[in-house]
Amino acid sequence: MKVLSSGSARLVAVLSSISLAGVLICLLALLTFLGTLEQAEHGLYEVQKRYFESSYLIHEAGGVPIPLPGGGLVMGLLFVNLILGGVVRLRRGAGTAGVLVAHLGMVLMLVAGFVKYATGEEGHVTLYEGDTAAWFQSYTETELAVISVDPAGRHTERILPGDSLRGATSAAPVVASGLPFRLEVTHWFDNANVSPKGPMFDVDVPVVDGFFLRAEPLSPQAERNGPGAYVAVTGADGRRQVGLLWAYDAAPWTVDVGGARFVLDLRRQRFPMPFEVRLDEFTKEDHPGTNMPAWFSSDVSVDDGSGERPVTISMNRPLREAGLVLYQASWGPGNARPGDRLFSTLAVVRNPADQWPLYSCLVIAGGLLFHFGRKLARHVRREVAR
Repeated sequence: MKVLSSGSARLVAVLSSISLAGVLICLLALLTFLGTLEQAEHGLYEVQKRYFESSYLIHEAGGVPIPLPGGGLVMGLLFVNLILGGVVRLRRGAGTAGVLVAHLGMVLMLVAGFVKYATGEEGHVTLYEGDTAAWFQSYTETELAVISVDPAGRHTERILPGDSLRGATSAAPVVASGLPFRLEVTHWFDNANVSPKGPMFDVDVPVVDGFFLRAEPLSPQAERNGPGAYVAVTGADGRRQVGLLWAYDAAPWTVDVGGARFVLDLRRQRFPMPFEVRLDEFTKEDHPGTNMPAWFSSDVSVDDGSGERPVTISMNRPLREAGLVLYQASWGPGNARPGDRLFSTLAVVRNPADQWPLYSCLVIAGGLLFHFGRKLARHVRREVAR
């Protein structure tokens, strides 16, 4: 028991040490530096997953593989270090009260990051003036929506996540269950383009209405990748229909099976909003003598079921509503001429810990002010006594 107790004490001493905190902070700085450099080649999305959300990674430096702890592991250890060294083992007293409060603020900051990572959703909604939306879509994730349409025009959706379809091939198709027909995904492309069949066609994929999917290299900007897939629908009568789906198609594939109509749509993952937002007017002001925007904003109407109310979303003034934050992100089209119809793109974030970083900064500032203010007051009293 003494050996176990001694070993545990040494482990706690290491995990709570200021030396470990210094090493972890240096590792975070190194990961931030390397990740920033890698964005030029691999893009923000891939770098974020590889350097800041992983437990470990292999960094290539001039062809030499260097193993490094990932940001997820480093921040997890930093959380343990703050709890043990900055809270549990901290000497209690009036002289350390401010330090304790500051450490608790740092812990809250790390917890906010974890909550954002574990439960947050990010995407965007793009609207022309007069358009209304009650959902936003992911920048990178894909889904296959199987939509049934009844004679009254009502829609019912069944969603198949893109991750469950990735890797499908003609030799190993992915078969969806729970549908009134057999649905097979026979080919999957993480990035593809639609091309017409020509005389030099030598690709071993189906041709649908004279077109086929051609695999493309992955873009460093993950949001630019256009996934594609071939699907086969087989009804109870044994009739097999093959379709070509592409994330950038202007219209989904409509198929009739057993007298019923279904729509298959390969699209960016959609998230419902607990309210509707309508773009009433988009305003853009350019720098004098240029086409560069100096400022732009969206006048929208928000309807949460209790009636509409007007809201202005500008570059530095987001809309916070029902757990969502809508930011003014961009506009387009980029080649628009005076008088052309413009659209507004609003970034949407669902983050339960949206305001926690602000609260943690206030807690940290309060703790440091108390700690150093107490030291300053004591110093002033000593000087007066002299």
